[in-house]
Amino acid sequence: MTARQSATLLADLFQRERIAMADFILALADFDRARLWLAIGYSSLFHFLHRELGMSKGAAFYRKTAAELVQRFPEVIEPLRDGRLCITTVIELAKVITAENRHEVLPRFFHRSKSEAKAVSAALAPAEAPAKREVVTQVKPMRLEERRPSAIQPGQPVQPVELVRPDPGARTTARAEAVAHAPPPAPGPRRDGTEPLTAELHRLHVTVSNRFLEKLERAKAALSHSHPGGGAEEILEAGLDLLLERRAKRQGLVENPRKEERPCAPDHVPARVKRAVWERDGGRCQWPLESGGVCGSTLRLELDHIHPRALGGPSTVSNMRLLCKLHNGLAARKAFGEVWMDRFTRQAGEGGELELPFG
Repeated sequence: MTARQSATLLADLFQRERIAMADFILALADFDRARLWLAIGYSSLFHFLHRELGMSKGAAFYRKTAAELVQRFPEVIEPLRDGRLCITTVIELAKVITAENRHEVLPRFFHRSKSEAKAVSAALAPAEAPAKREVVTQVKPMRLEERRPSAIQPGQPVQPVELVRPDPGARTTARAEAVAHAPPPAPGPRRDGTEPLTAELHRLHVTVSNRFLEKLERAKAALSHSHPGGGAEEILEAGLDLLLERRAKRQGLVENPRKEERPCAPDHVPARVKRAVWERDGGRCQWPLESGGVCGSTLRLELDHIHPRALGGPSTVSNMRLLCKLHNGLAARKAFGEVWMDRFTRQAGEGGELELPFG
């Protein structure tokens, strides 16, 4: 099966999946409207989905919310059927849609991710006077011999973690001793997240090291003249501005570019060419897709010569484009062949990333 045949098969399966989901939600809405879950012994639609159909609590909650929404607003079902609306964004839509705003609000959730849908609902129903605050909480890794406390109910005082230590006089096996003296497990990958509060304000959740906090305090002190009393947001934004400014200079995106360029090496790409390519391509990968359009990635972008530089291609605006690193490597393989490029791949694997001497 070719890549195109496989993609066509996946597209067909995905379309059937969307249709099946919409049909399920529609049937579930009828089931709930008649309260048939009560006739077979369940106290709610949620318990029917969770216990009878074996759904996880999260999946049951999403589908219960969707079924209730469809009963109030039947026009939701078609966007679910054709893919404009996702089951994970229904929760946020249900918070803000009303009979009065239904025609205006529903399209704002089309083709949105879960986080984007949260931002839309926060803009439509912002939190009342959200506080701007900075909170630093020390995270202590739990050792293997520490027992996790039971779930804490709201208002219940937090009890210290109880340490379970082996009896010195007890006989322990070699395995038990190894477990007792094992180092704490390595922390998992850090995941940052944002919580929309209003159309303009978000709360950022990020895990940082002591080294980061020390640098932040030093930056506050260094900028105490230009940013007196500056908080973490102000200091970090100043640092981000400097980072983006430095990156823009590397891309030739400066406010007052030089009109005359100094003589340079033949393989040098003039700043005016970099600037024109970045502006023309909009800072996105221009690799063409078979289905139409371009890749559009904004990550790890590189300047690529359409007619390779190693084969005499000029460093002109018309001969250059932005490609992400993956597609730049694919373009090189198409131009120079798999055997030749595999040599560079092996070298990169031995010594890290390798910048190719051609584009």
